[in-house]
Amino acid sequence: MKQVKALVVILFLLLIVVLSVQNYAALTTKISFKANLLFLNYETTGLSIFLIAVVTFLFGVAVTWLFGLSERMAFKRQIKALMKDVKNNEMELNSLRNLPVTTEHMGSDDAVNPTPAPVNT
Repeated sequence: MKQVKALVVILFLLLIVVLSVQNYAALTTKISFKANLLFLNYETTGLSIFLIAVVTFLFGVAVTWLFGLSERMAFKRQIKALMKDVKNNEMELNSLRNLPVTTEHMGSDDAVNPTPAPVNT
C-alpha cells in the first residue's frame, strides 16, 4: 500500500511539473493587489501567479492541518472518556463475578406470598 501511495504522489508531482513547464509564460505574469480601506491604502508590488498559487496552497494546507488537529484532540478526549468508562465497567463486572453463589430461590412469588415452601423428605 505504501508503494501505491508513493506512486500516486510521484505522478501528481510529475503532473504539476509538466503543467508548470507548459504554462511558464502564464505563471510568470505579474499581478499587483490593491487594498483601499478607510484607514489603509496599500498596493503590492508585482507578484507572479505562481507565487500566489503556492502561497494559497500552503495556506490551505495549514488551515486543514489546524482543523484536523482540533478534531484529533476531540477524538483523544472522547477515547480517554470511553476508556475510563470501560475500566469502570470492567471493575463492576469483576466485583459482580466475585459475589458468592447462593442456592436460595429468588423468585418474585416470595415477596407476595411469604409462606415457606414445603420441604420434601
